[in-house]
Amino acid sequence: MLYIELTIVVVLIAVNGVLAMSELAVVSSRPARLKTMIDQDVTGSRQALALSSDPGRFLSTVQIGITLVGILAGAFSGATLSARFTLWLQDYGLSARVADPVALGLVVTAITYLSLVAGELVPKQLALRRPEKIACRIAPVMVWLAKIGLPFVWVLDRSSRLLLRVFGGGEVSDNKVTDEEIRSIVAEAESAGVLEPEERAMIAGVMRLGDRPVSVVMTPRHDIDFINLDDPPEDIRRRMTSSIHSRMPVCEGSLDQVVGIIQAKDLLGAYLNNETADVRSFVRQAPVIPETMDALDVIELFKSSSVHMGLVYDEYGHLEGLVTAADILEAIVGEFRTDAEEDDPYLVERDDGSYLISGAMPADELAEKIGVTLPADRDYHTVAGLLLAAFGRIPEVAESIDTYGWRFEVMDLDGRRIDKVLAQRVPGAVRRAAR
Repeated sequence: MLYIELTIVVVLIAVNGVLAMSELAVVSSRPARLKTMIDQDVTGSRQALALSSDPGRFLSTVQIGITLVGILAGAFSGATLSARFTLWLQDYGLSARVADPVALGLVVTAITYLSLVAGELVPKQLALRRPEKIACRIAPVMVWLAKIGLPFVWVLDRSSRLLLRVFGGGEVSDNKVTDEEIRSIVAEAESAGVLEPEERAMIAGVMRLGDRPVSVVMTPRHDIDFINLDDPPEDIRRRMTSSIHSRMPVCEGSLDQVVGIIQAKDLLGAYLNNETADVRSFVRQAPVIPETMDALDVIELFKSSSVHMGLVYDEYGHLEGLVTAADILEAIVGEFRTDAEEDDPYLVERDDGSYLISGAMPADELAEKIGVTLPADRDYHTVAGLLLAAFGRIPEVAESIDTYGWRFEVMDLDGRRIDKVLAQRVPGAVRRAAR
């Protein structure tokens, strides 16, 4: 008879563990993974997704089960096991007055310990390790239990919603995935070996690209290499053959009068035959892009254009720069170096832990590198813009300012443009946003 009673207690604790495990598994399951399992026809995945989408009714069902199991386990252990243990202690010479509370205390302690370990902690740890898999297996049973206890579940669900409204929690929060959560998941995947470091860098580049206007990735106006139709043909030929670019904007007089884009390969035949080419006849129309357009939208624009180079204009119709498909790709995977270019990267880490930074480096890339958070409503996109916002004016060479827990010193100016910056961490400084 004792074995039957112990078996009943163990079964009740096991049921409690299953309910606790199912509760945490369904709550911890990621909808995206459940949807993937639905596409793979995993049994129970649709029911698991339905339970996670409507947690109120599911949690009510689980709580009813856990409460009933707890009451039954407590009542059964106190009424049967405690009485048997009392008699056993009396056989060893304890009086009934002493044996009864000692037996009750020991039985309650043992049941509580088993309930915590086998009925709560271990099942919940299992649920956290494989939430989606466990949720799919347990979902059909939970749906069946919810149907059985529908009246009680309805009462508990309505009551909990009423109390939530009273305490100001009636509205369901939008559990939208944030950029920080995605970056955390990608970092976790890299640590687990699922993603290569280069893959993580590319994913981060794509995410940054979605937050950037085209003006961040374009080549600014003062760096544009162009062809002037007013120049003599020999000068145009010399400029085309000496340029490292395969495509160049064509203008009449200055960049304020751009007529289109020319590709070097179109003139190659004439130049190889030492002929004088009619440059104007080879000019192609290029897409006109407002400087406020998102960089990701430029990709779609290039897909529908035969010329993968766009002219970027501001709201007043002034040319601000040009952008190519290579600029978009560099924003994702990093800069490409060529033999014709000087080795002048955006950022160089020095032996003392400081960084020599180009003023043209995107501010969000620097923030990710040094581990700071920039304000979402900032009106700058480069390191030079960050320092202009921090100083509130154009700084002089050798001027420095402390912000974000780092000291930024202006090392070189190109006219009024901040060209080189030295950044080093301020010991013991608190990271604060720039003005």
